[in-house]
Amino acid sequence: MVRTIVMLGLLAALAACGSDSPPPPAKTERTPTVFDDQLKAIDKAKAVEAQEMEHKRKLDEQLENGG
Repeated sequence: MVRTIVMLGLLAALAACGSDSPPPPAKTERTPTVFDDQLKAIDKAKAVEAQEMEHKRKLDEQLENGG
C-alpha cells in the first residue's frame, strides 16, 4: 500500500514537471508614447538631409564636369 502511494506521488511529480510551456503572449497594438512626435521629427529631418545630400552630390558632379 505504501509502495503504491509513493509510486503515485512520484508519477504525479513527473507529470507536473513535464507540462508544456505557456504559449507566447499575443502581439498587441503598440501604445503611443510621449516621444512619438519627436521620433517623427527626427525621421523627417533625416529624410530631408538625405534629399539635400543627393542634391549636393548632383551639383558637385556638374561642377566637376564643367557644366
